[in-house]
Amino acid sequence: MRSAKLKIASLRKVRTHTTIRPKRSRKRQGETKMEITYEKVGDYRLPRLVSSETEMPSLGMYAQMRLNYLMKHRRALYTNLLATGKLNAHLAEVDEQATEMMDRIVSQMAKREGVDEEMKRTDQMGWVGRMNNIRASAMEMVTQDLIYS
Repeated sequence: MRSAKLKIASLRKVRTHTTIRPKRSRKRQGETKMEITYEKVGDYRLPRLVSSETEMPSLGMYAQMRLNYLMKHRRALYTNLLATGKLNAHLAEVDEQATEMMDRIVSQMAKREGVDEEMKRTDQMGWVGRMNNIRASAMEMVTQDLIYS
């Protein structure tokens, strides 16, 4: 009877958090150790997944497009970036590069096609139409090169 009480008492003293450190025989170059903490919920031990990135920065148009693309078509890359905490930095970098590329392409194409301030003063509707075409072409180039690659 007493041994049964000891077993029950020892079962009640279950730690709610357990840390597991994987053992590695040799460390490869650039490899980092992982610590996974588990939490006991009912009869299950669930990993405590906490991202190091606590706040989500405001995302620009290109970052949102890249995020949607990663979530729908490149799930492994999205999960890897999210798990390592590099997703926000990646999205911010893509947004910055896409904005710079868009500005550069629009100005180059406008100069090449002769769309300038003089045309804007003399033929406003023609200027608007040409600039819309230039922006659409530049947007296509940016999305192909940066967003969907």
